[in-house]
Amino acid sequence: MQTRCALVGMPGSGKSTVGRQLARRLGLPFIDMDHLLEQRLGCSISSFFEQHGEPAFRDHETALLAELAAESGDMVLSTGGGVVLRPENRAALRQGFSHVMYLRASPDEIYKRVRHSQTRPLLQVADPQARLRELYRTRDPLYREAAHYVIETGRPTVNTLVNMIVMQLEMAPGA
Repeated sequence: MQTRCALVGMPGSGKSTVGRQLARRLGLPFIDMDHLLEQRLGCSISSFFEQHGEPAFRDHETALLAELAAESGDMVLSTGGGVVLRPENRAALRQGFSHVMYLRASPDEIYKRVRHSQTRPLLQVADPQARLRELYRTRDPLYREAAHYVIETGRPTVNTLVNMIVMQLEMAPGA
């Protein structure tokens, strides 16, 4: 059985942390799109946003996702929080990955996790909590459109979330 799993969700929902553990548990390669983009861009996402703007960043993100979706082979992919903003990315996720998991966390839960972060360009605003609520309102329907499954991240530990995803993968058709 081929396992191509992509994790989508708000910034700070746990995609990278959970993805890394999930890949380890399944014995699969782990790809963090944000990390790979920073390597390719030669700078941090924050710096790229400042120098070139969000649309230019989204162009690079879309190109990388198309490349990863077209690859064959098993993987666990952690996407950037805004990857679902473009319709072609939502389509690439659904077509290129057998399992797209939306790690759903409320804006208030996310704020508790990321409030001290200086590396999230969209949260470097006067009221990051209000910004998270605004992003959530816009993105939640898009994450749901892209995802095959919604995983509520609420209070569970990383290990519990990984167990929940593994169970979902085992119950999936063709597993």
